[in-house]
Amino acid sequence: MSPFLRPTRLALGLCALLSVGAQAASNNAFVDEAISAGMAEIQTSQLALEKTRSAEVKAFAQQMIKDHTKANQHLLELARQHGFSVPDDAALTSKARKMMLQVQDGASFDAAYATHQVDAHEQAVRLFDEESRSTSDPDDLRTFAKTTLPTLKHHLQMAKQLQNAHRNK
Repeated sequence: MSPFLRPTRLALGLCALLSVGAQAASNNAFVDEAISAGMAEIQTSQLALEKTRSAEVKAFAQQMIKDHTKANQHLLELARQHGFSVPDDAALTSKARKMMLQVQDGASFDAAYATHQVDAHEQAVRLFDEESRSTSDPDDLRTFAKTTLPTLKHHLQMAKQLQNAHRNK
């Protein structure tokens, strides 16, 4: 298997934590999507650390790993408290691999990664915004979405700046 598809220790550790919660009986679409997206962000950002030579891209990727790991751990705890299942290792790895393959397309890795980050964070902002206004999910999930949304919007802004900086390289 090529090195860019090899799961990182961080991703494996988080997957192990997530699989413990996968035994719960009920399910929540927001939890599934948010954890899967966060895991994909961690893995694609780890790939960026391996492939880029740009200090700017490395700094951005490190921030994504830090912030999305923290958010996923918090969301996992909320999911456990409510008995929600979470995506299993295979589902998380499959989604992350699909995203990593998308990142590799394009003239340069850095430009492709930046474009992917813009797209991924636009989707995340929509997902968390919808959840923050949900009337059917538990209050603590809505609160989590509301408090995480500004960080995701900031990530989107940073990703757009990164995209502009690497557009013509």
